[in-house]
Amino acid sequence: MPGHPSQIAERAQLRADAEHNRERILDAAREAFSTRGLDVPMAAIARRAGVGVATLYRRFPSRESLITEVFSDQLASCASAVEEALADPDPWHAFQRAVEKVCAMQVADHGFTGAFLTAFPQAVDFERARRRAEQGFDEIIRRAKAAGRLRADFVFADFLLLLQANCAVTDGAGDRAQAASRRLVAYLLQAFRAENAAPLPPAPPLALDHVIPSLS
Repeated sequence: MPGHPSQIAERAQLRADAEHNRERILDAAREAFSTRGLDVPMAAIARRAGVGVATLYRRFPSRESLITEVFSDQLASCASAVEEALADPDPWHAFQRAVEKVCAMQVADHGFTGAFLTAFPQAVDFERARRRAEQGFDEIIRRAKAAGRLRADFVFADFLLLLQANCAVTDGAGDRAQAASRRLVAYLLQAFRAENAAPLPPAPPLALDHVIPSLS
């Protein structure tokens, strides 16, 4: 039996209210992660969203599930940008394109850096996309070095240092973040070229999981 029309309407309203709460939580979390970092208390996100903590945990039972939902689209865009760069026949242009795209994403959403550099082993789809982006960028680096365009001592850890530097610069630049990021990235891309490259100190043994620890 489909139920009385009033019951059907009530169930529809409950579903609409639940979806509305979900979107409010995601909007509040996106803003909180961007301004306060990924370790912002869940209670603070609930207050910002105007819902109870119990409501938040019904929709997102863990911090990890909330973070991965908030940043899933950005990570997919990052992975797509890397894949598009891999299709570029010019190895240096591919490298430059991938670096500029990811750094621009950092400026657009300051919380993205933490999400990208944090391991979420239980979020299988999120982790798969993150690893796909990492492996794709490794291949971009290999091709640019093989073509003699990228300095021979460049490693993936140098890309992570770039992300950290870009994040720090843009966080402190306020409304000039976009211009500051472009300037920094342009400087570093010139330094990454193989032409006239001078020796550097050894690269630190960084991987994605080492830059920002996994959340508990």
